[in-house]
Amino acid sequence: MPAASGAKLTTGKILPQLIKLTIPMMAGMAGMVVFNLVDTFYIGQLGAEQLAAMGFTFPVVMVLTSISIGLGMGASAVISKEIGKGSTENVRNLATNALLLGFPIVAIFALIGSLTIEPLFRMLGAEGATLGYIKEYMRIWYIGVPFVVIPMIGNNIIRATGDMKTPGLIMISIAILNTILDPLLIFGLGPFPEMGISGGAIATVFSRAVGMTLAFVVLVKREKLIRFVIPKARDLFESWKKILFIGIPASLAKLIIPLSMGIVTRFVSSYGNNAVAGFGVATRLEALAMMLLMALSTVLVPFTGQNSGAGKMDRVVKALKISYIFSFIWGIFMFVLFLFTGEFLAGLFNKDPVIIKTVVLYLNIVSISYGFQGFMIISSAALNGIHKPIHSSILSISRMFVLYVPLALIGEKLFDLKGIFLAGSVANLGAGMLSLLFVYKQIVKKKSKPE
Repeated sequence: MPAASGAKLTTGKILPQLIKLTIPMMAGMAGMVVFNLVDTFYIGQLGAEQLAAMGFTFPVVMVLTSISIGLGMGASAVISKEIGKGSTENVRNLATNALLLGFPIVAIFALIGSLTIEPLFRMLGAEGATLGYIKEYMRIWYIGVPFVVIPMIGNNIIRATGDMKTPGLIMISIAILNTILDPLLIFGLGPFPEMGISGGAIATVFSRAVGMTLAFVVLVKREKLIRFVIPKARDLFESWKKILFIGIPASLAKLIIPLSMGIVTRFVSSYGNNAVAGFGVATRLEALAMMLLMALSTVLVPFTGQNSGAGKMDRVVKALKISYIFSFIWGIFMFVLFLFTGEFLAGLFNKDPVIIKTVVLYLNIVSISYGFQGFMIISSAALNGIHKPIHSSILSISRMFVLYVPLALIGEKLFDLKGIFLAGSVANLGAGMLSLLFVYKQIVKKKSKPE
């Protein structure tokens, strides 16, 4: 019997179960955050213009990552619910068809992206030498698009079975590989040629290709979830319809973040390339701070999916209460930590005073709202898990386009760069409170009515 044939998350004590699932997921998330930080660190040693180039690429890279995460969440939610129902054959069909869905998306994104590098980044405010470095990096990065999308979906399929450890190990493995390859290819150590920012892109693409291979091996050899038969068109599109019902709103919700970050990057670019570089470093440090909450939210998708499929909504409500308490405590901890270490952490990436000042300003203002941002992240995952993707999307839209971007525009006029960052903090607070209201109405009040 394959490992995916039975539900693993519908019985047992909830708190120990969440801890057991979140720790390996956190390790994997840490691996991916370190992956990005290592790229930023080594490329930052090349100079401020190269570091600024990475700052400009971050929103665009996050667009594809967001699409991949959304599709993965759709696959995880649908598959985990079938696991909760005990539908083994349906699980295999959905898993196979979910991976097939990634290929047309890869082709479209890579083609459009490759043809629009210069106009897109000029629109974001890049110019001169910085734009040249962006072209070097992104031309190679777009070649590796399949190695971002396909394993992201594959790892979410593995998570749907209740196994968080294996995806975590895969993510850690590629982070370690990237950490080894980055200095070799960027600076030309040993027999390797010095390739600068292009070397960082090559290291990223190769490492992610290894990650895709590992995910396939697990799905095919151990879980036996991939069927090597040509699916009937009707079955294929029916599976895609189910996955995209959640995947499209989830992707759009995730896409809102990099799109609005692109707009905010444009605001920040008026203060110079070094301000953009500092903003890029700060957002990567923020990703590190939020990784534990992101790991917990990733766990909650299959947890809510399996339990709602089994009609155990009381377990979902209890898990959410635990998660919210933890999020609030974690947010306070990260605020205090960054308050005392922000300047030191910024200096690790680049010694330019403008870069350091920007990083410290961002962290001091925005990190106070991380607990509320965690409320939104956790709520979105739970809503996707019970197949309420529209409500999850509304939370993201509200945070970024109703609150963050308009407030950043106003804040920049009133308080310059500080006002942009204040907008981010207020947006997190508002979205966090709204998310609690959504969860109360859609889950807590309806827990006696299983999905």
